[in-house]
Amino acid sequence: MTPVPPAVGRFKPLRSLGRGAQSQVWLAHDPRLDREVALKVLTQAVDRASVDAWLHEARAVSRLTHPNIVPVFEADMEGGQAYMAFEYVAGGTLAEHMRQRGRLPARDAVGLMLGVLDGLHAAHAAGVVHRDLKPSNVMLDPQGRPRVMDFGIAARLSGAAPSSQSNRIVGTPGYLSPEAARGEAASPAMDVFAAAVMLTEMLAGQRLNYDPDPWRAVRRVAEQQLEPPADLGPDTDDALRAVLLRGLARETSQRWPSAKAFHDALAAWLHPAAEAAASTDGGNATLEFLLRRMRHRSDFPAMADSVARIQRMTQSENESLTTLSNEILKDVALTNKLLRLVNTVQFSHAGGGHISTVSRAVALVGFGGIRNLALSLVLLERMENKQHAQRLKEEFLRSLMAGSLARELCLVPRENEESFLTTMFQGLGRLLSEFYLPEEAQQVRRLVRPERGMGEQAAPPINEAAASAQVLGLSYESLGLGVARQWGFPDSLQRTMVRPDGDAPMRLIEHSPDRMRWLARASNDVADVILNSEPSEAYAKVRAMAQRYARALGVEAKAIEQAADQARQRLSQLAQAMDIQLPKSSPAQRLLAPLTPSLEDTLSPHQLQATIVQGPVRTGVIPPEEASAVLAAGIQDITNAMVESFKLNEILRMILETMYRGLGFRRVIFCLRDPKTETLTGRFGLGDGVESVVPLFRVPLRVMPGLQPDLFSAICIKGADTLIADASQPRIAERLPAWFLSGAKAHSFLILPMALRGAPFAMIYADKAEAGSVVLDEKQLALLRTLRNQAVMAFKQVS
Repeated sequence: MTPVPPAVGRFKPLRSLGRGAQSQVWLAHDPRLDREVALKVLTQAVDRASVDAWLHEARAVSRLTHPNIVPVFEADMEGGQAYMAFEYVAGGTLAEHMRQRGRLPARDAVGLMLGVLDGLHAAHAAGVVHRDLKPSNVMLDPQGRPRVMDFGIAARLSGAAPSSQSNRIVGTPGYLSPEAARGEAASPAMDVFAAAVMLTEMLAGQRLNYDPDPWRAVRRVAEQQLEPPADLGPDTDDALRAVLLRGLARETSQRWPSAKAFHDALAAWLHPAAEAAASTDGGNATLEFLLRRMRHRSDFPAMADSVARIQRMTQSENESLTTLSNEILKDVALTNKLLRLVNTVQFSHAGGGHISTVSRAVALVGFGGIRNLALSLVLLERMENKQHAQRLKEEFLRSLMAGSLARELCLVPRENEESFLTTMFQGLGRLLSEFYLPEEAQQVRRLVRPERGMGEQAAPPINEAAASAQVLGLSYESLGLGVARQWGFPDSLQRTMVRPDGDAPMRLIEHSPDRMRWLARASNDVADVILNSEPSEAYAKVRAMAQRYARALGVEAKAIEQAADQARQRLSQLAQAMDIQLPKSSPAQRLLAPLTPSLEDTLSPHQLQATIVQGPVRTGVIPPEEASAVLAAGIQDITNAMVESFKLNEILRMILETMYRGLGFRRVIFCLRDPKTETLTGRFGLGDGVESVVPLFRVPLRVMPGLQPDLFSAICIKGADTLIADASQPRIAERLPAWFLSGAKAHSFLILPMALRGAPFAMIYADKAEAGSVVLDEKQLALLRTLRNQAVMAFKQVS
């Protein structure tokens, strides 16, 4: 048992708390304030200059006040002995906690590290670097809160300590960063590295860089990349491993740029946010980090070089047909596939019979067409022998179909090829991640989820942009744009690669770049729907999407449906020419299947469209001008209300009232998804006997395999705005649910499904008693959809 020494100044030691190489820590009593403190006393003989430096830093640390930092009360010399008094924290150290429990669950370990990083961020903001962060320097108080202590060898960011020496290694072997092992000046990145080592050890239940010979541990971190063990526990996923890897990066430029950035990445993993945009301070560093990882794959530099050269040549006015032909001829595989492609039916308009030379292909198809084909083939060629080639082929075909659809729908012929590229490369980040970061791409797919219920306790939606930002540190779009800059894409193309947000405008987009961005988004959305939907449902979903985008793109909804099927046919030809083989079980087979209504689909003829009124307007139908005026005024009122702080139910009631008054419905009812039962249930409404009818509405969103969904379920699952003009028609009546037949008994009704991230979560129902009495013109139809979109936007804003 260590004998208790005499008082140090006014502090009276009570018992030993621990001993280090240079100091002893005691539980002591401070009679002046009548409190217990932890008293640290230097035990090793050191020169006066070193003592002065130690006291200088201790006094700097004494100015730190933070819940996750153990504060220093006093530092001084007494009787030739240097001491430091700081708050006594009852409890053990993190090192003791780890020895007792071994490996910690991932969520527990991350939760502890968030507190440590909070404390470090406060210290760094005050200009102090710890330099000796390790588990034994983190106390866990009785509430389990981590508190960083022992800043005894901390360094000020504003300059070196008075007695510091250049190239002096400071810290504990095993937790030193590579730059600390080289004796470089103190920086926050050193603490970030040590924190990543600590978190790795908590997850692994073992030391990361331990060696009986401490100098071997120092050399190891200075010369090698520390890799976390393969086994970090069953609850450590790829996203958390990616965060760790960045914290352990040897180069500070590739490491998390600050304790806050590291903290935010871990917090995003622990509590996935609805929107997780990449931070502005770390975006460039994150992009460089990901690019370095991709460049380590031998084919990425080759692909980048090929794309840059092709792009440069086809953008230059000085390059000749011969120059481009020579560039393509350098690659035998590219040459052969290119010639197969230009001889498909898709390019039969070029004329001239069979094309057997690249020079003639360039002359007939044009620079723009050859560029698109060459860029597509370069992407395809680089993935052929990868283990995850099947997934890559699916994503490649999806983007190729989207590009082909955009080219079909482009209103300006000279912009056809630019539309193809814009659309294909609007998903460049996703495509590259599938190529070069497959584990992260898989994690993004697992994270993407639709809205799960509503209200304060509901899980918010995770879209692909948020999920990719959470896993990679920046969104797929930011990654794609960063690579596009590296490859020399023109600024105009980079601008149109940015996917627009919000709902599609209800009028033609006049500005060409904006129209191209919306065309790319629409084409990618259509391709996504086809790839991710059962063939029996794809036609109805594409039709609903066509109605959503038609006005903005300046084309008829029917033209979008036809163009989607034409793009599918051409994709089938391209896949055959490229020799892309897909197993029958591949989802990408859906991209090649005919886009036609299934035999069981009785809903397509009823999807909402303007009513062609022949003869006089029916009795009881509000005149079109009056109806449109009421709807437009209601939309303006709702817009004004949503600018300010609003209550969701008030907005929804305003929307229902506008529909009820504007179109003279008998009843208008709002239904919302119950996340426990996966059912849309009636919540409230307006009109005749609505109090007794609303509770009847129960629309299942999940149907047992082998069973046909009822009419309401089928409409909501497909997301298709639907008008049933006469519910007594046999093929309609047989699919009406019992609760509707017994209670609602409407002969004509309208259903407007509402979806977030492609998943149905609500529905607006409106009816009239007589068959054929719901009459809508084009303007009323557009206003109705605007009202429905306002409801969706209100939910988004509240979420």
